[in-house]
Amino acid sequence: MSFTGSMIKMPTNNKLSGFTLIELLIVIAVIGILAASVLTLINPFEQFAKARDAERKKTLRELANGLERYYIKKGGSYPSTGGVWCGEPGSNWTTCGADWIPGLLASNEITILPQDPKGGDSTIPGCEGTKRGYLYKSPLDGSCYKLLSHCAPEAADAISPTDPFFDPVNPSHVWMVCEPPGSVCCSY
Repeated sequence: MSFTGSMIKMPTNNKLSGFTLIELLIVIAVIGILAASVLTLINPFEQFAKARDAERKKTLRELANGLERYYIKKGGSYPSTGGVWCGEPGSNWTTCGADWIPGLLASNEITILPQDPKGGDSTIPGCEGTKRGYLYKSPLDGSCYKLLSHCAPEAADAISPTDPFFDPVNPSHVWMVCEPPGSVCCSY
């Protein structure tokens, strides 16, 4: 078999196609600017704070539900702290031990008493040197109670008078649940 002439023509220009360094740097800069603007809009630190605040409110609801079940089971009486504030272990308040809502764990209405999701020192003005945490107080007769998420709300717009957890006694740094509404415990 004989070949005459060339069947395959090779390009005479051996220049490779691709991106130049300048083009790559421009694309990286544009992506960086877009990422920075998205992060500014989203503000992940604020989103994490809002998530922890939502968890605190959920915890207050769960504890309030457990306290209502306790009240029904015990014939019309809430766990009593004898009129003193009991706080989660590590808080600045009187610690009543791991069972800081006395008897609630033993009643099996809840399985664990929570601790604040962030813990540590609060950054809220007026709470300097105070630890974030949950507090509980009930008189000796157990006729009422007040449950707090104390010095904990973090998000910029966390405290609002229209919020069902708003505490008029501590309007700048506390969420609360109080039963029955209007009782002496609500004024703690």
